[in-house]
Amino acid sequence: MSAPSAVNRDALIGFLLGRRSIRRFRKELVPMELVKSVLDVARFAPSAGNRQPWVFIVVTDPEIKSKLVKIHRWAYPLEEAPLGIVVACNKDVSPDSYMVDCANAAMYIMLAAHALGLGTVWIQSLRNVEDIQKIVKLPSNYIPVALLAMGYPNESPTPKPRKSLEEIAYLNTFGNTLK
Repeated sequence: MSAPSAVNRDALIGFLLGRRSIRRFRKELVPMELVKSVLDVARFAPSAGNRQPWVFIVVTDPEIKSKLVKIHRWAYPLEEAPLGIVVACNKDVSPDSYMVDCANAAMYIMLAAHALGLGTVWIQSLRNVEDIQKIVKLPSNYIPVALLAMGYPNESPTPKPRKSLEEIAYLNTFGNTLK
């Protein structure tokens, strides 16, 4: 496969920079075929040793969603989202990297959803591992690394400020400004 042209590169970078966390969703249901397309992309996320330790639990049941909404106050976007996805990793399959592996898969889900006109928001789940395991009946060796609310966006958030490269990028050693 050849490298994208300058025009395509600009479009791809624009696509990445255009993704936003969506917390308000239209009531419209997301067709399961579209959800499957998103998850099919997530299967190709990188993982250490290509172990692919993840599972994806798509939650559409209102009772289960309601329980997930109550895990903490920042889970509220799931209440009006048509669905949620629990991204969980088997810590026995990938004991040293399961969190990063699942984070990669979650990011692939968010980018694929964005490409298909859907919105997502990452809901922090690591402080509520046992609660989520119980709600979606995950075995104890599966750690829910991400809970994503997903649906058709009902908002267009503006970009939030970002740190400058000077604050976060260094050359060879920490503190050596990248010039």
